[in-house]
Amino acid sequence: MIRILQVFSAMNRGGSETMIMNYYRSIDRSKIQFDFVVHTNKDATYDNEIERLGGKIFHMPFFRGYNLFSYQKVWRNFFRSHPEYNIIHVHYYTIAGVILPIAKQYKIAVRIIHSHNAKNSIHLLRYLRFYILRPFAIRNATDRFACGKDAGLFFFGEKDFIIMKNAIDAENFKFSSSLRIEIRNNLGLENKFVVGHIGRFVPQKNHTFIIDVFKKVSELTENAMLFLVGDGPLLQEIKDKVRRLVLQDKVIFAGVRSDIPEILQAIDVLLFPSLFEGLPVTFVEAQAAGIKIVASDIITKEINITDLIQNCSLKEHLTVWANAVNRYAEGYFREDTFKQIEKAGYDIKSNAEWLQNFYMNKLNG
Repeated sequence: MIRILQVFSAMNRGGSETMIMNYYRSIDRSKIQFDFVVHTNKDATYDNEIERLGGKIFHMPFFRGYNLFSYQKVWRNFFRSHPEYNIIHVHYYTIAGVILPIAKQYKIAVRIIHSHNAKNSIHLLRYLRFYILRPFAIRNATDRFACGKDAGLFFFGEKDFIIMKNAIDAENFKFSSSLRIEIRNNLGLENKFVVGHIGRFVPQKNHTFIIDVFKKVSELTENAMLFLVGDGPLLQEIKDKVRRLVLQDKVIFAGVRSDIPEILQAIDVLLFPSLFEGLPVTFVEAQAAGIKIVASDIITKEINITDLIQNCSLKEHLTVWANAVNRYAEGYFREDTFKQIEKAGYDIKSNAEWLQNFYMNKLNG
């Protein structure tokens, strides 16, 4: 059995984490096993499932720049203690420039750097750290992965890279009218026009804009509800804004959920005014569920698998966004999009087989 070391910040329910878990569930784990390095001591959403699937979780200190030498020392100690790893796949790409040179020094044969965004964080220190470390990551990687073309060009420039698709088990997301009624009843959303968002409460996801747009939507449609899935550092700030705008009775903060396929059955429109993205796996899931999506036009059109996505500029007035959402308030036909997802290459079965063969061929080659 080949053990692959996957490197993340934490295995919570983010886009890249959900993507790798989709692959992990679908690979032949008698041949390939994933272990995870995370940069937190806190429990994360996927930890229990990883361990049930046979994976190990190793905890590293958070890299802050000023602890460079102690951080490097921890990695050197790790590779000395774990000679069983010949493949490392780094998704926490802002610090890959520290990790991969050490991996090369310890003769890790396959060193993959994976780009998941088409733009970097707007936080100044992270921005600087990214551009300082990026050349070291590229130089010491044997293979370059990206979730899509834009994410690859952003991180690697004109250099060659491999697109590893943010694939899903599309069957799990197929629309069911009976399940929709059941889920909406369970959530207290009967006869409601449900606008949804799934994502961490971080600046990138632009939650403050979501609340502003929804206020306009609620003025146009009395039975509108906003269903927010996720957690993050800006959660309290957004809750405070909801109270200031007196929207408490119309906004549901659902927290981190493990039942995303079911939640998507209940949502009518997904609102996604992100400031930047790579290729959001949530868009693949939502399209598999037949949901209309209103999204910022900075998000790559590679993700437009179906005709369910309408793009708006963040420069447009809130009313334009609200009207784009509200046009679906009277309902619409939810089509079965499985064939479109499969044809576009986003179903997990073939992608998991491809990744498994990639890992095995790299070592054999």
